[in-house]
Amino acid sequence: MAHITLKSGYTELVERLNRFPQGAPPSETLYKILKILFSEREAELVALLPIKPFTAEKASQVWKLPLAETQKTLDELASRTILVDIEWEGQTTYTLPPPMAGFFEFSMMRLRGDIDQKVLGELFYQYMNVEEEFIRDLFATGETQLGRVFVHEPVLSNENALHVLDYERASEVIRTATQRGIGVCYCRHKMQHVDRNCDAPMEICMTFNGSAQALTRHGYARPVDVSEGLDLLQQAYEQNLVQFGENVRESVNFICNCCGCCCEALIAARKFGMLNPVHTSNFLPVVADNDCNGCGKCVTACPVEAMTLVSSNDPHHPKMKKAKVDEDLCLGCGVCVRTCSRNGLSLRSRAERVLTPLNSVHRSVMMAIERGSFQNLLFDNRVLWNHRALAAVLGAVLRLPPVKQAMASQQVKSRYMEYLVTHVKI
Repeated sequence: MAHITLKSGYTELVERLNRFPQGAPPSETLYKILKILFSEREAELVALLPIKPFTAEKASQVWKLPLAETQKTLDELASRTILVDIEWEGQTTYTLPPPMAGFFEFSMMRLRGDIDQKVLGELFYQYMNVEEEFIRDLFATGETQLGRVFVHEPVLSNENALHVLDYERASEVIRTATQRGIGVCYCRHKMQHVDRNCDAPMEICMTFNGSAQALTRHGYARPVDVSEGLDLLQQAYEQNLVQFGENVRESVNFICNCCGCCCEALIAARKFGMLNPVHTSNFLPVVADNDCNGCGKCVTACPVEAMTLVSSNDPHHPKMKKAKVDEDLCLGCGVCVRTCSRNGLSLRSRAERVLTPLNSVHRSVMMAIERGSFQNLLFDNRVLWNHRALAAVLGAVLRLPPVKQAMASQQVKSRYMEYLVTHVKI
């Protein structure tokens, strides 16, 4: 594989992507994807960009290019949603989003003619649904995950509702967002190109705040008001779609309305369920044995196969079945409760509340620490030799077992840890 042994712009870009807590394991398929989305020159330039948000002036310094040329390149990349550009108080900052949730999805969130979306969809399917290493690394590594499930609000009882915080309600995210955008569902669009999509609505992928600002500006999502956002949420409820959103309390950037057949997160939940690839809601369904008639509607509706039918152990009706919940697999979405026509299911609070990071920075730091890449957030300027050296040292420390980490930190703190504490800001 010459592209791996010989340093190319694409191999440098892959190395850059893998400094994120959510990386992209190299494979022939990944390189084919990147060659559709980037020219090699663009890949070389993007590989040099910081992880943290940056200005055109910063990129100009990193690239060693005139500011006007840098600005033109940044705007071109942002127009294709390779970069996210956010305007705030008269200044534009840019960020290279991770592949997911990021520029992989953005590339399929509208119908476009500048790239072959059928080929791209087929490659995404191969990379994520056949090869699986990317999805396993994304969803089944570490304790802190990218996304979380929102509870199905219409089935909440009055008592349940008292225990639901505002950030746990998809409706509240819609109401309080500074901007709202609706785009084509990446997952169903991708599956459409391999003839595996379902008939759930396509134009129902929700973005908010800074992400919505960038995506609507460049035509990858259309702006909607609160009323239409809530109407679409109601449509998702009626379709038994699961609300899967960014795992943060403040400034949620996306909520996907997911089906079990197409959604990457829900497919991962089925494949790697015991590894907790998706953060659940704070609820679990409870089966009322006296009311359940074993019809199986809840089993059909459950997107992660957490509901099954078992014997009711009724000697008078030996073939009678009843529903059973696998609490280790259950997302707590509440879709099953909605489908029950006999009030045989209700929600109860989990014994222990699920903890949600404050914001995307908090989540990224937690994910990076758990995945051994925290050094990349601290020493972000890879152009500087001292940043590369410090990142390498701290990376080696973080990969050690806990006891050896303590020993190593004592050994290096005279130089590296002292520098870390006194000079480096996250």
